[in-house]
Amino acid sequence: MILVPGGRGQLGHDLAALSPDVRAVSSAELDVTAVGPSDLAGASAVINCAAYTAVDAAETDEDRAFAVNAVGPGLLAEACASLGVPLIHVSTDYVFSGDGTRPYEPSDPVGPKSAYGRTKLEGERRVLEAGGWVVRTAWVYGVGGSNFVKTMAALESSRPSLSVVDDQVGSPTWSRDLASGLLELASVLPSQRLLHATGGGETTWFRFAQAIFEELGADPSRVRPCTTAEFPRPAPRPAYSVLSGAAWEAAGLRPLPHWRSALSEAFRAGVVAPRTDAAPLE
Repeated sequence: MILVPGGRGQLGHDLAALSPDVRAVSSAELDVTAVGPSDLAGASAVINCAAYTAVDAAETDEDRAFAVNAVGPGLLAEACASLGVPLIHVSTDYVFSGDGTRPYEPSDPVGPKSAYGRTKLEGERRVLEAGGWVVRTAWVYGVGGSNFVKTMAALESSRPSLSVVDDQVGSPTWSRDLASGLLELASVLPSQRLLHATGGGETTWFRFAQAIFEELGADPSRVRPCTTAEFPRPAPRPAYSVLSGAAWEAAGLRPLPHWRSALSEAFRAGVVAPRTDAAPLE
């Protein structure tokens, strides 16, 4: 049995959908900030999806973010190590500064600029120190939970046009593809313990939003580009957060599909139901 703490989110949803061996539990059922070996009874592996992901709120609530993103994974890693159970912990592109110009390798220097990134980085450190695996990912969307794809779909139906930042670059990742990769990782457990897994290729939030409109059957020209400076947020966002999958492939793991083809497949799978009354493409 593969135990998935934080299993009620989009990634946990897809892990459970892909494998009957997955037991996805909510944070109420298993609190990683107070976890011990007895909570892992029967587990052959653990994939930790529990996280404090309110990036902006973490700027003024760093203690709580630290408890969930750093202390919790550390306790979980210690419990897993004591039982000889492998742990795979999901992390984020926010551990990097975002000042790069080429895809980040797992070995590249880190430098988080936000409270969220700092707490996730400390969680990585504690998991790796205890012998677990860490997988960084980015720009995740899926059927469960809230995400950028769902937000854009809702805005498409309620606004004639919208502005989306065009100066942040990353790789959209369908949670089902990531879940499949994590399950493969759990079956292989390579010697490389720090890895990156995202959708292939890269784009901006603006281009991603246009692609979502295309999938909805709406006119992508209704999405207009803007700069990050025009929409300041409490937590700084990485300007460039593309993660290299070279180490993932070198470990013998299948690369995740390209982000654009994955988005089309996600729509076919019902991540967002296409609208029948959207303005057709010209």
